[in-house]
Amino acid sequence: MKLSSKIKPLSYLKVHASEIIRNIKKEKEPLIITQNGEAKVVLQDIDSYERTQETLNLLKILALGNKQIEEDKIKPSSDVFDKIYKSNENA
Repeated sequence: MKLSSKIKPLSYLKVHASEIIRNIKKEKEPLIITQNGEAKVVLQDIDSYERTQETLNLLKILALGNKQIEEDKIKPSSDVFDKIYKSNENA
């Protein structure tokens, strides 16, 4: 993706909103909107946004797992499965 072609001023958005939305949905690439020469927002199609959020959630889970490993807060899987089997037998 050529980032420089994906940067537009707010005034462009105001005039070409429908066209911009169609292009973002079709191309699946975000658009950066500037105001007074500074980047202010990113416009992104909903499917890409949802995938980004899912990816971030998975990365958070991985980071939490790594932290638990570093803090030695882990148990052997055999212990965990034994506990599950025992609780099912008692149910």
